[in-house]
Amino acid sequence: MHSILKEIGLAGIIPVIALEKAEDAEPLAQSLIEGGLPCAEVTFRTGAAEESIERMAKAYPAMLLGAGTVLTVDQVKIAMGSGAKYIVSPGLNPKVVEYCLTNNIPITPGVATPTEIEVALGFGLEVVKFFPAEASGGLDFLKAISAPYRNIKFIPTGGINEKNLLSYLRFNRILACGGSWMVKSDLISSRKFDEIKRLTAAAVHLMLGFDLHHIGINSAGEAEAAKMADQLHNILGLPLSDGNDSLFVGTQFEILQKPSRDAHGRIVIATNSVERAIAHLGRRQIGIRPGTKHEKDGILQTVYLDLEVGGFALCLVQA
Repeated sequence: MHSILKEIGLAGIIPVIALEKAEDAEPLAQSLIEGGLPCAEVTFRTGAAEESIERMAKAYPAMLLGAGTVLTVDQVKIAMGSGAKYIVSPGLNPKVVEYCLTNNIPITPGVATPTEIEVALGFGLEVVKFFPAEASGGLDFLKAISAPYRNIKFIPTGGINEKNLLSYLRFNRILACGGSWMVKSDLISSRKFDEIKRLTAAAVHLMLGFDLHHIGINSAGEAEAAKMADQLHNILGLPLSDGNDSLFVGTQFEILQKPSRDAHGRIVIATNSVERAIAHLGRRQIGIRPGTKHEKDGILQTVYLDLEVGGFALCLVQA
């Protein structure tokens, strides 16, 4: 898979934008970046698309910037010349796809039927856009038509919002989702960039779903661990159970029988996607501890962040 498409998968949400005024491009890009989504698909539905892409690319060269609603090879050339890094089209135009593949340009053409998926596979594509997602039958329809085709992933766009985002992202055939609820035209035209930033941050929070899983508490050894576990059990009435070199009190408390490298223990945070969480936190200069990744069936399950909070390590776990 092309590296740009892998980045799209780690972003998880691609804001789909129609800009009427190119002067709104930079502040909009800034709002998305500060909200936690340094990516955008600027559609060629308006006359400001070319200049908007050029302005965003110049001001924020690291941004994952794509051009959408691309209908012709000439539009591909204009978009890429303006600074776009990938191309999105509403349908599967063979001439556009051929040009992009010949020139190593990532493209996700739109499909809505098994026949169109097979055409995409014939081109060797690994990712397509499912469009219009909700109007075409939504997630249930996508699951049905994608079942025979195991080697292709989808970016649903059209009708995706904060109410159905997670249901789509939980389907393992989906690379990311395209949506416009955080970048609606009226918000852009009224220059409510703070609101766009807030909605973007809320979308990222929803996607990652950070939640306290449990707290691991250091002890001096097995005897002290048993004593601490008994205390919590007697106070709270939660059941006791054995873990890996630890004792659990309910599901919320883990008493470590062997002290961890951190002063007090670990705080374990569940997330909807450990991979996306790592990418998100990495953009905020928060790294991971080397050698702490643990996978199961090719899916990253746990990892430790390279920091402490109050003497506790922070560990991410797949929800």
